[in-house]
Amino acid sequence: MTDPLAPDHPTVHRNWATLTEDEAQPWQTLESRQLVDGYRVVLEDRVRVTEGVETLYQYRPRGPRAVFVLPVTAAGEAVLIRQYRYPLRATIMEVVAGGVERGEGLLPAAARELLEEVGGVSDDWIPLPGFYPQPSISGVIFYATLALNVTLGQTQHEDTETIERVVVPLAEAYRMVEAGEIQDGPSGLTLFHARRHLVERGLL
Repeated sequence: MTDPLAPDHPTVHRNWATLTEDEAQPWQTLESRQLVDGYRVVLEDRVRVTEGVETLYQYRPRGPRAVFVLPVTAAGEAVLIRQYRYPLRATIMEVVAGGVERGEGLLPAAARELLEEVGGVSDDWIPLPGFYPQPSISGVIFYATLALNVTLGQTQHEDTETIERVVVPLAEAYRMVEAGEIQDGPSGLTLFHARRHLVERGLL
């Protein structure tokens, strides 16, 4: 299957090509060591910022990519999730999201997460701008997408996930964003970038 969300596909969002390192680097890496191994690698670099000024910088390098999906049904409903997040000790509202597995394309990852988290299937995908969620501490990139004409079926949650599917009118989803009721930043930005396309399709 052709992956319209792959970075080299002609329908990819134009900003994805800009999510790359600068050719000229103003900071010089003098030494690097790995503090944490595994899925969430953490590095500590000794860096020369300017002549005579050095510092230690801890960060996560570019690691596994993630996809964020705003699913919308043919009836103009947003399919969100209410998910418990252990670091917050709180349950918050989010869009569908998940990591891209090794060797997996972006569209297959988005389609897999859509199916697993809300039991959704779509054949109408629109790439949205990608972004860096925490550029001061991580080089990870998030790729946002809009899935239209979504049909819903049985979810396939992992054993470690505490997720509730929430279906609301699109207008209500945007009211929640504006009221600060959607507190997950990447979810809010995904909704923001999707708005123009939803208006153009007459769904909002």
